[in-house]
Amino acid sequence: MRKKSLAMVTVALMGFASGLPLYLTGFTLKAWLTEAGLDLRAIGLFGLVTQPYALKFLWAPVLDRFLPPFLGRRRGWMVLFQGALCLLLVLMALADPRVSVSRLALLGLMVAFASASQDIVVDAWRREAFAERDLGLANAVHIGAYRVAMLASGAGALVLAQAAGWRATYLAMAGLMAVGALGTFLAWSTDARIQPPKTLREAVTAPLAQLLKRPAIAEILAFCLLYKIGDQLADAMSAPFLLRGMGFTKLQIGATTKTVGMVSIILGGILGGLLMKKLSLKRALLLFGFCQAASILAFWALSHLGPRLAVLTVALALENLSFGMGGTAFATFIMLLCDRRFTATQYALLSSLLAITRGYLTAPAGWFALRFGWSGYFLACAIVAIPGLLLLARFDRWGIVEEDPRVKA
Repeated sequence: MRKKSLAMVTVALMGFASGLPLYLTGFTLKAWLTEAGLDLRAIGLFGLVTQPYALKFLWAPVLDRFLPPFLGRRRGWMVLFQGALCLLLVLMALADPRVSVSRLALLGLMVAFASASQDIVVDAWRREAFAERDLGLANAVHIGAYRVAMLASGAGALVLAQAAGWRATYLAMAGLMAVGALGTFLAWSTDARIQPPKTLREAVTAPLAQLLKRPAIAEILAFCLLYKIGDQLADAMSAPFLLRGMGFTKLQIGATTKTVGMVSIILGGILGGLLMKKLSLKRALLLFGFCQAASILAFWALSHLGPRLAVLTVALALENLSFGMGGTAFATFIMLLCDRRFTATQYALLSSLLAITRGYLTAPAGWFALRFGWSGYFLACAIVAIPGLLLLARFDRWGIVEEDPRVKA
């Protein structure tokens, strides 16, 4: 492997390139449409633009099977999709929602498709490029850079739009996309180590068959669904709790989330990655999962203490710190489930499946909040996190192969 410092710079640039387009087809785009005076129903329909992120497993086998004519299987696809993203963002900048909203919707859909496709190959490359002992830190750096990019294309884009307009904003985002894409040219090829599937049929059927043959696959999938469900349920109702339940202003919530929350989640990811170089994956998942469950109790305490800004700050710091740690360990766990022959397809399949399923699991959150009150709701969220941690007692039966973190590279 390359020198670790250069390797982490490469991962950071890739993470930035992956995170940048997300808000440009979601939050930021809707802000642009709102300012353009579009009907709320039309703005709501733009949520469909981001569907490629949930459906990326459908074309992941194509990216596993076929090699572009340059730079190899992973880097070649990265260059193609990153180039497409730069061009599409320029075209979005030149569009006007007041003239042709359908054109902007089509461009947004194409950006989401190219972005989801970039995520497929970036995640696959990271799994193939790093040894297990370094994968946790690589995931932490990726997630941190991803979040910084979201801040740039979210809050940063709004500030720039206020000063220079939407056209200049999207042109600037296209330029940042080109900077993030430099990571592709710093990356090293993994083609010599991993042979692609021989046929498209093999690329479609073999990854699913291999996953289903894993020991205790039902327990593994149950763990995947339950490990972060407490966090997911707490997050699902955090906005109405803070606004309606506690009476905080949008400015207080936004400023605290964008500063304390963002810094904490990045630090949590990096701390998690560093600790994973010392801990086994099982111990890291258990420790970080316990921290996730405990951090939910900060919101339970806030519901009792009332709308105190200092308590809100502490609660957001603890929640995001533990979320970053847990997210790093969980991403590593998912990657180690993947066979390196089918990394793109299996990782896309697992991440898409979990995203879709969790949407259904968190759907009744509002009903539970009304039934138990805010205090009871957040206490229940912390308790719901426990079954996932108990499943870790079965970890040794799941066939996860990892290197001993005590053995130096």
